[in-house]
Amino acid sequence: MKKLMTAIALLAAAPAWAEDKMTVLLDWFINPDHGPIIVAQENGYFAEQGLEVEIVPPADPSAPPRLVAAGQAELAVSYQPQLHLQIHEGLPLKRVGTLVATPLNCLLVLEDGPIKSPADLKGKKIGFSVAGVEEAILGTVLGKYDVALDDVELINVNFSLSPSLMTGQVDAVIGAYRNFELNQMDIEGRPGTCFYIEEEGVPSYDELIYVANPETMDADKIARFLAATEKATQYIVNNPEKSWEIFSATSPELRDELNARAWVDTLPRFALRPAGFDAGRYARFEAFLNESGMIDSILPVSDITIDVTAQ
Repeated sequence: MKKLMTAIALLAAAPAWAEDKMTVLLDWFINPDHGPIIVAQENGYFAEQGLEVEIVPPADPSAPPRLVAAGQAELAVSYQPQLHLQIHEGLPLKRVGTLVATPLNCLLVLEDGPIKSPADLKGKKIGFSVAGVEEAILGTVLGKYDVALDDVELINVNFSLSPSLMTGQVDAVIGAYRNFELNQMDIEGRPGTCFYIEEEGVPSYDELIYVANPETMDADKIARFLAATEKATQYIVNNPEKSWEIFSATSPELRDELNARAWVDTLPRFALRPAGFDAGRYARFEAFLNESGMIDSILPVSDITIDVTAQ
């Protein structure tokens, strides 16, 4: 008995095992799109998986995938459309998980404006933030209505999408998020209308994904990260109001009407199985980019995405 008590005392005095550290770079400042990551942190789900996760909003939204490719962080939140292009550019990246499993992007116009259909955009001005994929998406949407890209004037409005639309600088914007810009415009008294790109000929895709460097990644750590965010997503779905309170309590800037509305609109779009993926969806989008002239070859799905839980 004395030996047993001594052993118990030694175990109690021993230091806890150190958690594995991970750095996760976000795509933007913290917002409801990142709900599962923040709730996993706040509810202790990362700690349950033996992880100490540092969540870092980027100074430059375009930098996170390149920093991960360079070994500066384990994971970055990024976008499926951009991933295809980045891989073709030679960046060592793969999708290892999904955060938001539906498109958020839409073609946005004023609800009370003259544009009632994409066909009405012929000869009009369309604002955008990021050149490249947006043009391929816009070309597909307009093409369905026999409007060519040459028939519209494209204006780079940087990230001032809804303001440029509300002030009349442009007649429509591409790249607006249906969970944010629609709510923002409604709150400001200038409601908008979205043409949903996946209903207008663009293959559906995962809007927000986790990317890693396949040459250096620790698949086990990433699998544990995804298990924690899956548990967080289940918690959010089961407890939408309580999870909003947990999420919004992390920063005063989150506790406003826009973020509260966006939370409700984003909730059904979170990936319920963040590690899983639809191979056909990635193959179709790769073919779409090839047909649009954005890439000059078609890579196998295994070069683009991976299930780390199967490694």
